[in-house]
Amino acid sequence: MDSFHKAKLIAGLIREKSGFHTVIMDMRQAISFADFFVICSADSSRQVKTIADYIASSGKKKEIKIWHSEGYENSSWVLLDCGDVVVHVFIEELRGFYELERLWRDVPVYS
Repeated sequence: MDSFHKAKLIAGLIREKSGFHTVIMDMRQAISFADFFVICSADSSRQVKTIADYIASSGKKKEIKIWHSEGYENSSWVLLDCGDVVVHVFIEELRGFYELERLWRDVPVYS
């Protein structure tokens, strides 16, 4: 599966668990370690963990492999490395603090 299709599939899984403000950022011209970032928000650390767990479990069925994950300890920002797609699941306030979209504001963004 190509990386954009994978990113769109992950965004759909996020919506199924009520993640919001989901964006797909095309990172191919900006970085070498991933093609896309998928960024979303959640209302609580419990929802952050639920979304990340759902991506991991449902992704297996759809041949999306999680190579590495970080942030489960406090679940305010969980990062899932899916190879060519990196997923960032944030508590809304923390997402506003780090402003990844502003940091990478020159890349194409899809919602």
